[in-house]
Order: sequence, then C-alpha cells, then structure tokens
Amino acid sequence: MTDSTLKVKAAEIDHIAVLSRLSKVLATAASWAAGVVLFVDVMIVFSSVIFRYLLHSPLHWAEEMARAMMVALVFFGVAASTGRGGHIGVDIFQKFFPALLRPYIIHASRWVLVLVSIGLLISGSSLFDAARSQTTETGLPQIIFVIPVVTGALIMCIAALEHALRGQLKVIIYSGVGIVILAALSWLQFSVMDDPSSLATALMFACFVVGIIAGVPIAFTLGLSAMVFFIFSPSLPFVFFSQQVVAGVDHFVLLAIPFFLLAGAAMEVNGMSTRLVELIVRGMGRFRGGMNMTTVLSMAFFSGISGSKLADVAAVGGVLMPAVRRGKQDSNEAAGVFAASAVMAETIPPCVNLIVMGFIANISIGALFIAGIVPAAFLLVLLLIAANRFGGRVDISEAYPVMRSRKQLWLGAAVGLLMIFMIGRGVMLGIATSTEISAFAVVYAIIIGRLAFGELTLKATIKMFIDMGTMSGVLLFIVACATSLSYALTIQMIPQQIAELLVTVGHQYGAWIFLCLSIVILVIFGAVLEGAPALIIFAPILVPIATQLGFSPLHFGIVMIMAMGFGLFMPPMGLGLYTTCMICGVEMKDIVRPMMKYSLIVFVGIIIVSLLPVMTTWLPQLAGY
Repeated sequence: MTDSTLKVKAAEIDHIAVLSRLSKVLATAASWAAGVVLFVDVMIVFSSVIFRYLLHSPLHWAEEMARAMMVALVFFGVAASTGRGGHIGVDIFQKFFPALLRPYIIHASRWVLVLVSIGLLISGSSLFDAARSQTTETGLPQIIFVIPVVTGALIMCIAALEHALRGQLKVIIYSGVGIVILAALSWLQFSVMDDPSSLATALMFACFVVGIIAGVPIAFTLGLSAMVFFIFSPSLPFVFFSQQVVAGVDHFVLLAIPFFLLAGAAMEVNGMSTRLVELIVRGMGRFRGGMNMTTVLSMAFFSGISGSKLADVAAVGGVLMPAVRRGKQDSNEAAGVFAASAVMAETIPPCVNLIVMGFIANISIGALFIAGIVPAAFLLVLLLIAANRFGGRVDISEAYPVMRSRKQLWLGAAVGLLMIFMIGRGVMLGIATSTEISAFAVVYAIIIGRLAFGELTLKATIKMFIDMGTMSGVLLFIVACATSLSYALTIQMIPQQIAELLVTVGHQYGAWIFLCLSIVILVIFGAVLEGAPALIIFAPILVPIATQLGFSPLHFGIVMIMAMGFGLFMPPMGLGLYTTCMICGVEMKDIVRPMMKYSLIVFVGIIIVSLLPVMTTWLPQLAGY
C-alpha cells in the first residue's frame, strides 16, 4: 500500500470521526431538548386544567402552545433516536437475500434514512418560508410549528449520513450508487410518461413493499413512500410532504400518548413495578404456573398505567425475567407468555392505540377506553387458565432470595391502583379529556412516587424525561409519516376504491365475511407495521364500512385493535415479538413453539369477542355512551 493511499484512508477516517463526534453532540442536544419540551408540555397542560377548573380563567393560548411543543417533541425525539440508531424495521426477510447481495441491500437502508431526512429538510425549509409571515388563531407566530421540523431534520441528516458512512468502503459506495441508479431510472421514466401521476402511485407502493422487505425502519419506509409520491406527483408541491408530516402530530389529543408513557415510566423508576411484581409472585407462587400467571397479571396491571405495550413488556420483563431464571423456569415459555399477554392488554386503557383509533375514526376515546375493558378481562381469564394448566411450580425462595416486607409491597400496589382508579374515573365521568387526565397522571406519579418511595431522585427524573422524550418522538414520528402516506393514498382515491370493493363483499357474502376479512388484513399489516400506522391507514376505510353494514363503531374498533395487536406480537414477522425477545434475552426460533398454545388461545378469544358485540358495547352503554 502506497503512502498516498494511506493518507487518503487516514483522511477518510478523520472525516468520519469528526462527523461521528458532531452527530453524537447533536443527538445528545436533541435528546435534552426533547426532555425539556416534554416537561414544558406537561406543565402547560397541567396549568391549563388548574386555571380552567379551579380558577375559572382558561389559558386561551395553552392548547396551541402545547401542540407546538408536541411537534418539537416529535422531531427532537426522532433526531436523537436517529443519532443513536434507535429505529426498528422488519429484518425477517433479510436471511432470504443472496449472500453476495445481502450486505449491500442492508446498507442501502441506511441511505434511505439519509434521503428521507434530506427530503424533510428541503420540504420543511419551504414550509418555513411559507409560515414566516403567518400567525395562529391566538396570535402566536406560525413558525413555532416549523422551526423544530427544520432543526430536527438537519440533525437527522447528519446522524443518518454518519451511519451510512460506516462500514466497508465498497459496500458504502455500491449501495449508494444502487440507490442513485434506481432514482435516475425512476426520473427518466417519469420524464417520458404521458400520465406521470400513475408512476407516482406505482413508485409509492414499490417503495413501501421494498422498504419493508429490505428492513428499512418502519417510519422511514412510510416516509419514503409518501416522499416519492409528492416528488413525482405533478399536481402537488413538495412542501406538502413536510406539511402532512406535521399535520399528523399537530393534535392536542395525541399528547396523551407521551404523557401516559411518562406516567408509566415514573411508576417504574420509583420502584412501584418491582414491588408490585414481587407481591404478585408471592401471591401466585403457591399455584401451579404461578410465574406465568404473574406475568399475565402484571402485564394487565401495567397496561393500565403506561399505554404502550412495548413499554409494558420492558417494565415487567426487566423485573420478572431475572426471577424467572432464578426460579429455574423456562425462559422461552415465559417470553411467549409476555407476548400473548401484550396482545391481551391491547384494549386495556389508556392504550396508545385506543387513543389513535378514537382520533382517526372520530370515536369517543372515553367510550373506547370503557369498551376495551370486558374483552381484555375475557382474554385475561383465558390466559390465566392456560398459564395455570401449562406452567410448572416455582420455589418463591429461589426466585426472590431477598424479600421486601409486605407493607412495602402493598404500598407500591396501592399507589398504582389509585392511579388507575383516577384515570378510569376521570374518563368515565368525563371530568376532563384524556390528554388532561394523562397530565394529571404524570404529576401524580412523580410527586406521590417521590413521597412514597424516595427512589425517584432528581437525576433519575431528568433521565426519565429525556428517555421518554426520545421514545415518544420515535412512536409519534411513525404516526406522522403514516399520516403523510395516508394523505397520499386519499389523493389517489385508493381508500374509496378499497371501500367500494369491501362494501360489495359485505353485501354479497354477508357482514361477517367482511369482519373476518378485516381481521386478516389487520393481522397481516399489524405484523409488518407498528400498530399506529396500520390503524391510520385502515381505520378511515374500514370503520365507515362496518357501520354501514350494521356493526357498532365501538365493537369494530376494538376488534381492529385486537387483531392488529395479534399480528404485532406473532411470529415470524411481528415487530413487537422482536422487542419481547430482546428484552427477555431469548431467540425468536426458540420462542415460537412454547408460545403457540398461548397464541392460539388468544386468537380464539379474539374470534369470540368479534362474534359477540355485547362484550364491547354493554359497559359503554351503562356508562352513558
């Protein structure tokens, strides 16, 4: 190797090192910004409630400012996550790629992140220019909604580029050239077509399918599909891309998602989760299958706090799996029970997907919260019976060689139960919106948790806000990109065409065939997409048809969420199952057989719920919905 070659390689390493340091600094700054924005947002909503209900002096600017903070939270959070490589995609198909091409295809997905980030930056800059002279309804400058988009997109560009430049030089270059060639061929085809709009639709679908198969992170698969449509659609300006991404999260009701996540994290950090799980283990350990029954009950309990099934699995799994191994239980079966329990808990309020469903399908979120209770309780009973039947006995002294006093354990349970009661009563009585109740839940979890346990220190609280700000950004960026893609689909009248087909199916073959077909669709798309995108794309199509065919929107909405959750945690493609395996420290191939009996029971339970609408409509009717 010549001296000149060595100098070139050294220069390349130096440039990458500088870019890596810059990316790390910006990602850290973005994560802190997300944490600060989340804290400010909680304070704005909490203060707004206090001023409205106690002081009878509403803060008219509060909702708009909270929404602006929401947009900032999303883009700062996703920028921080991009810098840390925190996005997930479906990698099950990658093992089928030819060995020679596999590294190039996998690396090409990194270049996709760069392209989407650049597209957001360019489109966001145009949106910034258009918003500079505009104001909101309350007189706030419109650019407060756009500045975070441009800033976050710039940080994402740098972070994505830094990741794309890692690896073997040949792989980096060839994968990048492959992306450029595909883009050039698409543009050449576009320039010679008589009807370019048809190409835009075809490329949108092609990007979606190829992105899923190649393992591109879900959010960026959706973002790329929408971006390509706006680039190649001759009648739409490219500024619509970022405009629709922002519109996807510019809603006050969606603030309940990060707030409930934060409340659940506070209950975990303050030690309540460890106390509760130990209490349940010590209570259920005397029964056969006691450890598996503990998993089911713990997942049901924490689902009433955090709202995110993946957060529930992380909270309970991180505490319970060490006890499973100490008690000499089967780790693979325990992980399978976690996945099945997560499906069960999909309709336990305040589930994130219940909020998304209510928002998208224009169904009362409070009614959905109540409608999901009986189906979840039904699946809970089925899983408890299965856990008792298939599980083994556990020696509590092995699982917990050092035990807390029962007073501490009951105190932890009481704090959590009171919080769930507060959320439930607030929703059922209509005292406040789900967003306002979630803000109260955050304040309660932090203050009461600090007073009751003393484990939620200032340092832990700061870290919690930063972590939840980043996590919220990732989840809501998926919602944002899915909304942008949904808008593109609507422009092309695709939902209307699907609706006409499904209405015909319903009228010709019966409403129940339509229901079964809907379940199949959502199981499949729930596996390859995170729950929210599947709901955003399909709920506006399916719910009106179901209503037209005589189904209650509440019943059909709950069935949709359960079917989507089943797909999310089912092998071999379920994204939720990948996360469960990672948290529980097991391999996907080892978990499939032990979990199938639990999965079959859950699926049968979903079918029974779908065939008995009274299970979802009875309780809401009692509550006055």
